[in-house]
Amino acid sequence: DQLSGILNGVDTSYWNPLHDPYLPENYSSTGLAGKAASKLALQKHFGLEQDPDVPLLGIVSRLTRQKGIDLVLAIADQLLAQSVQLAILGSGDSAFESELQCLPREQPGRVGIHIGYDEALAHVVEAGADIFLMPSRFEPCGLNQMYSMLYGTPPVVRHTGGLADSVVDATPSTLADGTATGFVFSGANEAELLACVLRALILFQDRKAWRKIQLAGMQQDFSWHQSAEKYLSLYQSLLTLPRA
Repeated sequence: DQLSGILNGVDTSYWNPLHDPYLPENYSSTGLAGKAASKLALQKHFGLEQDPDVPLLGIVSRLTRQKGIDLVLAIADQLLAQSVQLAILGSGDSAFESELQCLPREQPGRVGIHIGYDEALAHVVEAGADIFLMPSRFEPCGLNQMYSMLYGTPPVVRHTGGLADSVVDATPSTLADGTATGFVFSGANEAELLACVLRALILFQDRKAWRKIQLAGMQQDFSWHQSAEKYLSLYQSLLTLPRA
Protein backbone atom coordinates (compact mmCIF):
# COMPACT_ATOMS: atom_id res chain seq x y z
CA ASP A 1 0.00 0.00 0.00
CA GLN A 2 3.08 2.25 -0.10
CA LEU A 3 3.57 1.85 -3.84
CA SER A 4 1.90 3.43 -6.85
CA GLY A 5 2.19 2.36 -10.46
CA ILE A 6 1.77 4.75 -13.38
CA LEU A 7 1.81 3.60 -17.00
CA ASN A 8 4.08 5.24 -19.54
CA GLY A 9 2.48 7.55 -22.05
CA VAL A 10 2.42 7.42 -25.84
CA ASP A 11 3.62 10.33 -27.96
CA THR A 12 0.35 10.66 -29.87
CA SER A 13 1.82 13.30 -32.18
CA TYR A 14 4.15 10.57 -33.48
CA TRP A 15 2.11 7.39 -32.99
CA ASN A 16 -1.18 8.36 -34.58
CA PRO A 17 -2.61 6.61 -37.66
CA LEU A 18 -4.40 9.80 -38.69
CA HIS A 19 -1.11 11.71 -39.17
CA ASP A 20 1.54 8.96 -39.38
CA PRO A 21 3.88 9.82 -42.31
CA TYR A 22 5.12 6.22 -42.54
CA LEU A 23 1.73 4.82 -43.59
CA PRO A 24 0.68 4.58 -47.24
CA GLU A 25 -2.77 5.86 -46.26
CA ASN A 26 -3.86 7.50 -43.03
CA TYR A 27 -6.98 6.49 -41.14
CA SER A 28 -8.79 6.96 -37.83
CA SER A 29 -11.55 5.45 -35.72
CA THR A 30 -14.10 7.32 -37.87
CA GLY A 31 -12.79 5.70 -41.04
CA LEU A 32 -10.68 2.53 -41.04
CA ALA A 33 -10.48 2.06 -44.81
CA GLY A 34 -6.86 3.23 -44.97
CA LYS A 35 -5.72 0.41 -42.69
CA ALA A 36 -6.08 -2.03 -45.59
CA ALA A 37 -3.38 -0.15 -47.52
CA SER A 38 -0.90 -0.76 -44.69
CA LYS A 39 -1.76 -4.46 -44.69
CA LEU A 40 -1.12 -4.65 -48.43
CA ALA A 41 2.17 -2.73 -48.03
CA LEU A 42 3.23 -5.11 -45.26
CA GLN A 43 2.40 -8.16 -47.36
CA LYS A 44 4.36 -6.73 -50.29
CA HIS A 45 7.36 -5.84 -48.14
CA PHE A 46 7.66 -9.35 -46.72
CA GLY A 47 6.73 -11.17 -49.93
CA LEU A 48 3.54 -12.56 -48.42
CA GLU A 49 0.52 -13.57 -50.47
CA GLN A 50 -1.51 -10.42 -51.05
CA ASP A 51 -4.78 -11.53 -49.53
CA PRO A 52 -6.85 -8.86 -47.73
CA ASP A 53 -8.88 -11.46 -45.83
CA VAL A 54 -6.20 -13.72 -44.34
CA PRO A 55 -5.42 -12.82 -40.70
CA LEU A 56 -1.99 -11.18 -40.51
CA LEU A 57 -0.21 -11.48 -37.14
CA GLY A 58 2.47 -8.92 -36.33
CA ILE A 59 5.36 -8.74 -33.87
CA VAL A 60 7.74 -5.84 -33.18
CA SER A 61 10.02 -6.89 -30.36
CA ARG A 62 13.36 -7.63 -28.88
CA LEU A 63 13.84 -11.31 -29.62
CA THR A 64 14.38 -12.52 -26.07
CA ARG A 65 12.87 -15.00 -23.64
CA GLN A 66 11.44 -12.10 -21.62
CA LYS A 67 9.33 -11.15 -24.63
CA GLY A 68 8.07 -14.73 -25.04
CA ILE A 69 9.62 -15.26 -28.46
CA ASP A 70 10.40 -18.86 -27.48
CA LEU A 71 6.66 -19.38 -26.95
CA VAL A 72 5.93 -18.02 -30.44
CA LEU A 73 8.50 -20.39 -31.92
CA ALA A 74 7.02 -23.31 -29.94
CA ILE A 75 3.56 -22.78 -31.45
CA ALA A 76 4.71 -21.72 -34.92
CA ASP A 77 3.83 -25.01 -36.64
CA GLN A 78 0.39 -25.22 -35.01
CA LEU A 79 -0.25 -21.55 -35.66
CA LEU A 80 0.72 -21.78 -39.32
CA ALA A 81 -1.50 -24.84 -39.69
CA GLN A 82 -4.25 -22.21 -39.58
CA SER A 83 -4.87 -19.85 -42.47
CA VAL A 84 -2.69 -17.02 -41.15
CA GLN A 85 0.34 -14.93 -42.04
CA LEU A 86 3.12 -13.79 -39.72
CA ALA A 87 5.28 -10.65 -39.94
CA ILE A 88 8.10 -10.21 -37.41
CA LEU A 89 10.45 -7.27 -36.91
CA GLY A 90 13.15 -7.38 -34.24
CA SER A 91 16.57 -8.45 -33.08
CA GLY A 92 18.03 -10.09 -30.02
CA ASP A 93 19.14 -13.57 -29.04
CA SER A 94 21.08 -15.06 -31.97
CA ALA A 95 19.50 -18.49 -31.46
CA PHE A 96 16.01 -17.01 -31.75
CA GLU A 97 17.06 -14.99 -34.80
CA SER A 98 18.30 -18.16 -36.51
CA GLU A 99 15.16 -20.14 -35.70
CA LEU A 100 12.90 -17.36 -36.92
CA GLN A 101 14.80 -17.01 -40.18
CA CYS A 102 14.03 -20.65 -40.96
CA LEU A 103 10.28 -19.98 -40.98
CA PRO A 104 10.06 -18.06 -44.29
CA ARG A 105 11.94 -20.89 -46.00
CA GLU A 106 9.56 -23.46 -44.51
CA GLN A 107 6.44 -21.35 -45.11
CA PRO A 108 7.12 -19.21 -48.22
CA GLY A 109 4.54 -16.51 -48.80
CA ARG A 110 3.20 -16.86 -45.28
CA VAL A 111 6.00 -15.69 -42.96
CA GLY A 112 8.17 -12.58 -43.19
CA ILE A 113 11.13 -11.83 -40.89
CA HIS A 114 13.20 -8.64 -40.65
CA ILE A 115 16.14 -8.97 -38.27
CA GLY A 116 17.16 -5.56 -37.00
CA TYR A 117 15.15 -2.43 -36.39
CA ASP A 118 13.42 -0.20 -38.91
CA GLU A 119 11.35 2.68 -37.54
CA ALA A 120 9.19 3.10 -40.63
CA LEU A 121 8.54 -0.64 -40.87
CA ALA A 122 7.59 -0.75 -37.17
CA HIS A 123 4.80 1.74 -37.86
CA VAL A 124 3.58 -0.25 -40.87
CA VAL A 125 3.55 -3.50 -38.84
CA GLU A 126 1.46 -1.83 -36.13
CA ALA A 127 -0.98 -0.52 -38.74
CA GLY A 128 -0.96 -3.38 -41.24
CA ALA A 129 -1.27 -6.35 -38.91
CA ASP A 130 -4.72 -7.57 -37.91
CA ILE A 131 -3.52 -8.97 -34.57
CA PHE A 132 -0.41 -8.01 -32.59
CA LEU A 133 1.40 -10.68 -30.52
CA MET A 134 3.07 -9.64 -27.25
CA PRO A 135 3.35 -12.74 -24.99
CA SER A 136 5.86 -11.25 -22.53
CA ARG A 137 6.87 -13.11 -19.40
CA PHE A 138 7.16 -9.75 -17.65
CA GLU A 139 6.56 -6.22 -18.90
CA PRO A 140 6.74 -3.30 -16.43
CA CYS A 141 4.69 -1.18 -18.81
CA GLY A 142 5.10 -1.88 -22.50
CA LEU A 143 4.31 0.49 -25.35
CA ASN A 144 3.68 -1.74 -28.36
CA GLN A 145 0.36 -2.99 -27.02
CA MET A 146 -0.71 0.65 -26.73
CA TYR A 147 0.47 1.48 -30.24
CA SER A 148 -1.44 -1.56 -31.51
CA MET A 149 -4.71 -0.55 -29.89
CA LEU A 150 -4.38 3.03 -31.15
CA TYR A 151 -3.80 1.67 -34.67
CA GLY A 152 -6.85 -0.61 -34.58
CA THR A 153 -4.78 -3.79 -34.19
CA PRO A 154 -6.07 -5.77 -31.19
CA PRO A 155 -3.16 -7.28 -29.23
CA VAL A 156 -2.74 -10.74 -27.75
CA VAL A 157 -0.90 -10.25 -24.45
CA ARG A 158 0.00 -12.13 -21.29
CA HIS A 159 -1.59 -10.99 -18.04
CA THR A 160 1.47 -9.30 -16.56
CA GLY A 161 2.57 -5.82 -15.55
CA GLY A 162 1.49 -2.99 -17.82
CA LEU A 163 -0.05 -5.42 -20.31
CA ALA A 164 -2.61 -6.47 -17.70
CA ASP A 165 -3.18 -2.81 -16.82
CA SER A 166 -3.80 -1.59 -20.36
CA VAL A 167 -5.55 -4.38 -22.32
CA VAL A 168 -9.14 -5.46 -21.62
CA ASP A 169 -9.72 -9.10 -22.54
CA ALA A 170 -12.49 -9.90 -25.02
CA THR A 171 -15.01 -11.88 -22.99
CA PRO A 172 -18.79 -12.14 -23.47
CA SER A 173 -19.31 -9.39 -20.88
CA THR A 174 -16.67 -6.97 -22.19
CA LEU A 175 -17.81 -7.53 -25.76
CA ALA A 176 -21.37 -6.76 -24.67
CA ASP A 177 -20.46 -3.54 -22.87
CA GLY A 178 -17.97 -2.38 -25.52
CA THR A 179 -14.87 -2.33 -23.31
CA ALA A 180 -12.91 -5.21 -24.91
CA THR A 181 -9.67 -4.02 -26.53
CA GLY A 182 -7.68 -7.24 -27.03
CA PHE A 183 -7.01 -10.76 -25.83
CA VAL A 184 -5.32 -11.78 -22.58
CA PHE A 185 -3.94 -15.12 -21.36
CA SER A 186 -2.43 -15.95 -17.96
CA GLY A 187 0.22 -18.67 -18.01
CA ALA A 188 3.61 -18.16 -19.64
CA ASN A 189 3.30 -21.35 -21.67
CA GLU A 190 2.71 -22.30 -25.28
CA ALA A 191 -0.68 -23.96 -24.70
CA GLU A 192 -2.28 -20.84 -23.26
CA LEU A 193 -0.71 -18.59 -25.90
CA LEU A 194 -1.98 -20.80 -28.71
CA ALA A 195 -5.46 -21.00 -27.19
CA CYS A 196 -5.60 -17.22 -26.90
CA VAL A 197 -4.48 -16.66 -30.50
CA LEU A 198 -7.05 -19.19 -31.73
CA ARG A 199 -9.72 -17.38 -29.72
CA ALA A 200 -8.72 -14.14 -31.44
CA LEU A 201 -8.79 -15.81 -34.87
CA ILE A 202 -12.31 -17.11 -34.27
CA LEU A 203 -13.55 -13.66 -33.29
CA PHE A 204 -11.74 -12.13 -36.28
CA GLN A 205 -14.31 -13.86 -38.47
CA ASP A 206 -17.10 -11.90 -36.75
CA ARG A 207 -16.51 -8.56 -38.47
CA LYS A 208 -19.04 -6.65 -36.37
CA ALA A 209 -17.53 -7.81 -33.06
CA TRP A 210 -14.01 -7.26 -34.38
CA ARG A 211 -14.79 -3.68 -35.37
CA LYS A 212 -16.08 -3.02 -31.85
CA ILE A 213 -12.79 -4.24 -30.38
CA GLN A 214 -10.81 -2.12 -32.83
CA LEU A 215 -12.78 1.03 -32.10
CA ALA A 216 -12.65 0.53 -28.32
CA GLY A 217 -8.85 0.30 -28.52
CA MET A 218 -8.50 3.30 -30.81
CA GLN A 219 -10.56 5.42 -28.44
CA GLN A 220 -8.31 4.76 -25.43
CA ASP A 221 -6.30 7.69 -24.09
CA PHE A 222 -2.72 6.52 -23.62
CA SER A 223 -1.30 10.01 -24.05
CA TRP A 224 1.24 11.57 -21.71
CA HIS A 225 -1.56 13.90 -20.59
CA GLN A 226 -3.14 10.98 -18.75
CA SER A 227 0.15 9.84 -17.20
CA ALA A 228 1.07 13.39 -16.18
CA GLU A 229 -2.29 13.85 -14.46
CA LYS A 230 -1.63 10.68 -12.44
CA TYR A 231 1.83 11.88 -11.43
CA LEU A 232 0.35 15.22 -10.37
CA SER A 233 -2.36 13.48 -8.37
CA LEU A 234 0.24 11.29 -6.66
CA TYR A 235 2.42 14.28 -5.74
CA GLN A 236 -0.57 16.17 -4.40
CA SER A 237 -1.60 13.20 -2.24
CA LEU A 238 1.92 13.03 -0.79
CA LEU A 239 1.76 16.69 0.19
CA THR A 240 -1.28 15.94 2.35
CA LEU A 241 0.48 13.24 4.38
CA PRO A 242 1.45 14.22 7.93
CA ARG A 243 5.14 14.91 8.40
CA ALA A 244 7.17 12.27 10.21
